[in-house]
Amino acid sequence: MTAVMTVIGIVVFFLGLLFSIAWHELGHLSTAKLFKIRVPQYMVGFGPTIWSRKKGETEYGFKAIPLGGYIRMIGMFPPGADGRITKRSSSPWRSMIEDAREASYEELLPGDEDRLFYTRKPWKRVIVMFAGPFMNLILAFVLFLVAMMGFGVPMSLPTVADVSPCVVPASQADKPCPQNATPSPAGAAGLQKGDTIVSFDGHPISTYKQLSADIRGSAEKTVPLVVRRGGQQLTLTATIQKNTLAKLDGNGDPIPGSETVTGFLGITPTSGVVQLGVGDSVDRMTEMADTGLHSLIAMPGKIPALWDSVVKGTPRKADSPVGMVGAARVGGEVFAMHLPASQRVAFMVNLLAGINLSLFLFNMLPLLPLDGGHVAGALWESVRRRAAALFKRPDPGPFDVATLMPVAYVVAGIFIGFTLLVLVADVINPVKIS
Repeated sequence: MTAVMTVIGIVVFFLGLLFSIAWHELGHLSTAKLFKIRVPQYMVGFGPTIWSRKKGETEYGFKAIPLGGYIRMIGMFPPGADGRITKRSSSPWRSMIEDAREASYEELLPGDEDRLFYTRKPWKRVIVMFAGPFMNLILAFVLFLVAMMGFGVPMSLPTVADVSPCVVPASQADKPCPQNATPSPAGAAGLQKGDTIVSFDGHPISTYKQLSADIRGSAEKTVPLVVRRGGQQLTLTATIQKNTLAKLDGNGDPIPGSETVTGFLGITPTSGVVQLGVGDSVDRMTEMADTGLHSLIAMPGKIPALWDSVVKGTPRKADSPVGMVGAARVGGEVFAMHLPASQRVAFMVNLLAGINLSLFLFNMLPLLPLDGGHVAGALWESVRRRAAALFKRPDPGPFDVATLMPVAYVVAGIFIGFTLLVLVADVINPVKIS
């Protein structure tokens, strides 16, 4: 049964991934058609075509490798300076440029002269290229709302699951208390398992994250605690001690390998699933987007550890980059776990939401051949033309993005190499989940 559920989880993930890709390309397709750009092809996947059907002027279909997709728009690049679009140089760099230019005109038909992508105003091209990633952002937003408001979010609650007997550093918390150890402030104050802290030092408490921050900032202070116990509210007094604990990041999550001297009460919180409201959901999504952006920026620095995981078999860290194969594997493992069905579905919804958020952030990088590269090219063209008009200079014409194709090939090569490295790591040394 476990193997069956694992396969079901992998299949569900890839179906969700295919929908996310199709949804992304639909953004490009719909806006391109809105601006009368001819689109000969709309494809989900790469490689050999396994099914297609032509409707109107566009061929719709699926290809064998479900790891991406594309729409083909005619006239992506303007003609060269001499008005030609055919190869005219033996230079390999020039050949790259002209090959790309030639490919964008392969399906040019009579009457298409005013339906070319490059002839549209820069703001229209920005919309067409931004629409794809924006569709992923919309889908991520909807899925996160469904997960957070519908299924709920696992989190620590300001209810006591356990009371520490003494004050010891976090690194020794699983060991017996040493002789003459200082009793924990929670124990000395009379806190008990099952107590819910509703007020700390006069501040109402609604989340454990808020409580934890208040405790850490109150070292060596004597503070009143209001707790709910057995349907009644009691007021206790605790003297917060200094202790060496795990350092937290801006989101209140522990940072591996870091410690700090801070306030300590001595309680372990209970965990539960809480359905969030719209405001809290948006705040949490903003935090996740910020974390995703920082993770994307930090990605190059994680390549050495990823290489070691492949070559030396070093265990993968929890924040190690994971590709689509690794994500599908995680989804399959979760589906096979002995968890309530709602939690398994919620995890898959969160996983697909995270994938869509990542697709948005990644595609907005201002590098060709990504969508963000074309957006940057259109914006630069707009700046050039406005500057020329301001200084009464001749219109410089459309910015020739094709001249950047050699750079695009280098970028694509780096991405492909990184993708293959992640793929191998996901197969032979996958990230373990708990």
